[in-house]
Amino acid sequence: MEIGIVGLGRMGGGMAARLAKGGHRVVGFARTPAAVAAAVADGAVGASSLSDLVQKLARPRTVWLMVPAGEPTEQYVGELVGLLSSGDTLVDGGNSNFRDSLRHAARAKAAGVDFLDVGVSGGVWGRTEGYCLMIGGDAAACERLAPLFRSLAPSPTEGWGRVGDSGSGHYVKMVHNGIEYGLMEAYAEGFDILRAQPAWKLDLGQVATIWRRGSVVRSWLLDLTADILASSAELEQIAPYVRDSGEGRWTVEESIALDVPAPVIMMALERRLRSRQADPFAERLLAAMRQRFGGHAVGTG
Repeated sequence: MEIGIVGLGRMGGGMAARLAKGGHRVVGFARTPAAVAAAVADGAVGASSLSDLVQKLARPRTVWLMVPAGEPTEQYVGELVGLLSSGDTLVDGGNSNFRDSLRHAARAKAAGVDFLDVGVSGGVWGRTEGYCLMIGGDAAACERLAPLFRSLAPSPTEGWGRVGDSGSGHYVKMVHNGIEYGLMEAYAEGFDILRAQPAWKLDLGQVATIWRRGSVVRSWLLDLTADILASSAELEQIAPYVRDSGEGRWTVEESIALDVPAPVIMMALERRLRSRQADPFAERLLAAMRQRFGGHAVGTG
């Protein structure tokens, strides 16, 4: 089977390489020639533009977007819907808001193009370990692309599936990432407590390694954490600044809209926001209030 991939960054490039290795013909395009060259080295065919990519694919064509959510996706969806024909399939594998995916699906349908929204998880490890794929859209279109999904997933029968109609793939990925926020925050807080205990000077890497086998908190995320702690116990080179892709925010918004409490995910998001403040005003004000009503000492900064 053949496929065009637009966006050859850490995820798109890894997917292109995995598909090419699986025997599929891959045509790749990216804004940077170096990314295209890397994909060609991994077995893909390079394209110089979107129109060139579409022309190099046999009908019915499949084009998979792996570009940032928001304006880049809007731009590429608009251009590709104009370049593709009835019977072709457009896939958005980025972290788009599910509401945007609903609009994109309607736009594609009006042009006779099938649209699938696919939540993709796996990061830089997906290239070798496989990607988790949460697929939304038409069932027949999903079935046609099943050979691609089987090659991308950890195994032909596991780690992928159609979860519902248009928008559902990105909706499930949104909640997936919200859960990820909570898990990461819990691990970070737990190891912070262990590190602060002066009695035993615990080896955090050793503790993480012990927990990896038999414990109810074992996970792939813990495996990665153990590797981090083993190589840099104090994390000297890492700035305490945590970004977010937006999906944790959307998950919190959905919890409010649906009247479903999600305090862990909400607090994990708030912690990320707090990490970006170099001079947190709220804590300064708290200290000042405590001094004013109780005469408590305050530090100076």
